[in-house]
Amino acid sequence: MKIAFYASSLVSAYWNGAATYYRGIIRNLAARGHEITFFEPDAYERQQHRDIDDPPWARVVVYPGTGDEGVERVLAEARHFDVVVKASGVGVFDELLERAVVELRRPNQTVIFWDVDAPATLDRLQHDPRDPFRALVPRYDYIFTYGGGEPVVRRYESFGARACIPVYNALDPETHHPVPPKPEFDADLLFLGNRLPDREARVEEFFLRAASLLPEKRFLLGGSGWADKPLPRSVRYLGHVFTGDHNAFNATPRAVLNISRESMAANGWSPATRVFEAAGAGACLITDAWEGIEFFLEPEREVLVARDGAEVAELVRALDAKRAQQIGRAAMQRVLAEHTYAHRARQVETILNDERGTMNETRTAVSA
Repeated sequence: MKIAFYASSLVSAYWNGAATYYRGIIRNLAARGHEITFFEPDAYERQQHRDIDDPPWARVVVYPGTGDEGVERVLAEARHFDVVVKASGVGVFDELLERAVVELRRPNQTVIFWDVDAPATLDRLQHDPRDPFRALVPRYDYIFTYGGGEPVVRRYESFGARACIPVYNALDPETHHPVPPKPEFDADLLFLGNRLPDREARVEEFFLRAASLLPEKRFLLGGSGWADKPLPRSVRYLGHVFTGDHNAFNATPRAVLNISRESMAANGWSPATRVFEAAGAGACLITDAWEGIEFFLEPEREVLVARDGAEVAELVRALDAKRAQQIGRAAMQRVLAEHTYAHRARQVETILNDERGTMNETRTAVSA
């Protein structure tokens, strides 16, 4: 199949937390013989902060992030594809893209809205009855989400979605895997995440409070936007960490902390990409508590779970190197067996093949 993605960025993870997810899904769809084109705007300095070149497994088309001419040009290409995906959070032209991909659809074309931040989208729809996307939801063949489980599915169905299917984050073992440690990333606990409004309070509780309770330990903070944030003396801030350093960043410290955004934690069933990146590198992962964690990793054996910063501090205080290594190995074995992007690509391919089979049956019935 020929598949078009209209999304934020494939080539840059700068202010683009979905980059790893897109890369894993698309690389593995391409490996299964599908032809992918990824349309992304030149916006938010992402092109100036590329961390990969245009990949051999997808055609990347960059269009201007201002003015309508560029986006209209790439939208005109949609007619050449079997499947057209509009992802959430492009950052520019979102309303236009959401409307255009359904209005421009041709016969026998599958159109998908792929929501990489479903809790935020659903909250927006819930609180704004005039949001134009409300009327568009039933016009998409599928709503895919990269997290959320049954709560998100039920909420999307309440807005008239024909089918809402979670396609969870996962591991790309070619990209994220064990590597030798780097001294600059040596620490007792590290956290990687951009500073966002619905994450900051939870970072303060789960990471910064834990650091303040353990002044003798070493904590590392990576991600954009934290430069002016007051930090405990035990925390060293690294700034943006390029994806090429993520394996060493995860493989080096005693433990890696995952902190869900407020909306993701409230809905549950929403593991961040960094959960699988860390597990793929063999890291010992500590996560905040959220519903559904056991579907992905077994608490106490494959992941450690904390309900607040005090519990994070206690876990870090008690964690020795041997147990950390055991948990990291167990987590890596679990995600390799059940949660790789090869698994997710097979899921997506099955859905799309079923859809196209239904289209063909309908066309045959009409012809007869």
